[in-house]
Amino acid sequence: MNSRRIFLQKASASAVAISIPYLPSFSKPLSENEEKSSQSDKVLRVAIMGLGSYGTRVAKAMEDSNRAKLVGLISGTPSKVEAWKEKYSIPDKNCYNYDNFDAIKDNPDIDAVYVITPNALHKEQAIRVAQAGKHVICEKPMAINAAEAKEMVEACDKAGVKLLIGYRMHFEANTLKVVNMRKTGEFGTIKFFQGLSGFMIGDPTQWRLNPTLSGGGAMMDIGIYSINGARYMTGEEPIWVTAQEVKTDPVKFKEGIDETITFQMGFPSGVIASCLSTYSMNNLDKFFLNGTKGFAEMQPSTGYGPIKGRTNQGPLDEPHIMHQTVQMDQMAGIIFDGVEPEIPVDGREGLKDMVIIDAIFKAVKTGEKVLLV
Repeated sequence: MNSRRIFLQKASASAVAISIPYLPSFSKPLSENEEKSSQSDKVLRVAIMGLGSYGTRVAKAMEDSNRAKLVGLISGTPSKVEAWKEKYSIPDKNCYNYDNFDAIKDNPDIDAVYVITPNALHKEQAIRVAQAGKHVICEKPMAINAAEAKEMVEACDKAGVKLLIGYRMHFEANTLKVVNMRKTGEFGTIKFFQGLSGFMIGDPTQWRLNPTLSGGGAMMDIGIYSINGARYMTGEEPIWVTAQEVKTDPVKFKEGIDETITFQMGFPSGVIASCLSTYSMNNLDKFFLNGTKGFAEMQPSTGYGPIKGRTNQGPLDEPHIMHQTVQMDQMAGIIFDGVEPEIPVDGREGLKDMVIIDAIFKAVKTGEKVLLV
């Protein structure tokens, strides 16, 4: 946080630019022999790092997964490990704490580690997992800034392992239906996107309201959905951002924790996105995409329950499957079979969102338009 604040304080009063770091792609198509030998039914054996509420959700999702199985635990709380061991029949040799989990290097039972810890811990933990030779699945936001995200991508490339980000919406059926309608031109020329992301946060002592652990407030936790959604719904990358912050409770939302930020993004074609990120309002979670021939609106647009909405052609009514179950099955395909998802979920995709978040924080600080170049 301190480095981010120092960086922001040095920003000039005029429009400033944030460079998107160049990272060469190390992915390659499967050869004919590799394609033939790929195992479409191979199960991804996962250790969960961080046994909190979302870790619990992912574990439950894997109970119904065809291609992913919970086989290991990493936690700093021994009582949680004991309870999970019993519930999921995890052997002692697959259980670790935050000090000794580097030993997974010598454990052939584990293919990947899903990092579900506070944001500020992601970089170090993901890099250690990569150095142990295991694939990394990291919950969003992947880091607390773009510099850290870039380090994670480079470390996983160097180790020759996959880095995937927990973008569950990239596999959700109604979301993919809208994206495909946009791709086939059914909405015409896209002109506008609106993303409203937020809820009233509770317990003021939780880690999400601790700037040292979270790296920010609502933007990191929930606003990132509107950033990411704007990108996959429009099919473009933003070239500038502007942003404004409102803070009504400086005690609960201390320095470094944003309460409410409205932000705008401009895209190369002229599309404008108008978005809201907040920890002090409910009844949001809405996406709206408008084109010259039609529209799509979704509410809820990113929640855990069924995604609901409609387009100019009728209701969105694809069947609902627990998002994390679909995500884990699809990630097994990415890791083992070289499957390319409709919407990327790799580390470079996560890095793009972190570049935009950095730019939004800079726009709040300077009051100026920040260019993304």
